[in-house]
Amino acid sequence: MEIDTKTNVHNLGPATRIPIGEGRTFYAGGQEIAVFRDRKRRVYATQGWCPHRFGPLADGLVGNGEVVCPLHGYRFDLRSGVPKGHACETIRTFPVSLNETGEILLTLEER
Repeated sequence: MEIDTKTNVHNLGPATRIPIGEGRTFYAGGQEIAVFRDRKRRVYATQGWCPHRFGPLADGLVGNGEVVCPLHGYRFDLRSGVPKGHACETIRTFPVSLNETGEILLTLEER
């Protein structure tokens, strides 16, 4: 994993590491980050765990711009982190994109 320390951009490698419709956990900047690829091949990044019971979000189901926690079925919007249909806390989301070669670029805030 390459890190650009000036902009705090982390190159997580090729997007093909994440199957379509799934997520994977990465560790960047001392944080556990869940990165998802939806069926339209868009990428999203959130905190790695559900605030309800700390379920691993990368193991959840992905669809319609949402992730479903694998432990209790809580849903979260992948763009905003807002919970859908329950009163759980909003999850953190992070800017993420693909570069021209299809590698995942994750931007983390300076700490």
